[in-house]
Amino acid sequence: MRRLLSVFCAALCTAATALVAAPGAQADVTPWFARSVGNAAQVISVVGVGGSDAKMDVYQRSATGWQPVAAGIPAHVGSAGMAQQAKSGYPATPMGVFTLPYAFGTAPNPGGGLQYVQVGPDHWWDGDDHSPTFNTMQVCKKQQCPFDTGESENLQIPQYKHAVVMGVNTARTPGDGAAFFFHTTDGGPTAGCVAIDDAKLVQIIQWLRPGAVMAIAQ
Repeated sequence: MRRLLSVFCAALCTAATALVAAPGAQADVTPWFARSVGNAAQVISVVGVGGSDAKMDVYQRSATGWQPVAAGIPAHVGSAGMAQQAKSGYPATPMGVFTLPYAFGTAPNPGGGLQYVQVGPDHWWDGDDHSPTFNTMQVCKKQQCPFDTGESENLQIPQYKHAVVMGVNTARTPGDGAAFFFHTTDGGPTAGCVAIDDAKLVQIIQWLRPGAVMAIAQ
């Protein structure tokens, strides 16, 4: 049992160490989102730098204040840049503060504190504005899905090797957008999601815990 505990602790330490910020980072900083994230202790900051490019910084809050955990991670956002609000069919990344409720991917669970769903060919994200399950993950054979698969997204694609659901349009209001994720980049703009290098994404997923949020600004 002692050996198992040691191995478990070592794994957690490795994940945390991989995300340590560059030398010179210090505690007690006041990040731009500080007054917007409530009691969140983990925040992923995404700030646009022009077009579909953005810079990602990762922060953790402790008793001493906000501490940068990783900084300057290159990220891609929507091909239309950023927007004040999500809109169905418009490829812009919405600005605001969004929950990160659970993770998924075609690859096995890399570990971490979030629930993880390994997806296959029958996993869909319902993007049909007229469906009662709009903006949720569904599992069905394409021919048997009770929603319009042409308006939806099959989740077995390379960009979803690893992904974290972004809590955009949690009210599931038709027309206000669906299928916003923090996912593996293919090197180009997204349809409104946030994407980074897969290896770094895995490190962040391993670090994330329930209650974490993503804060996005231009």
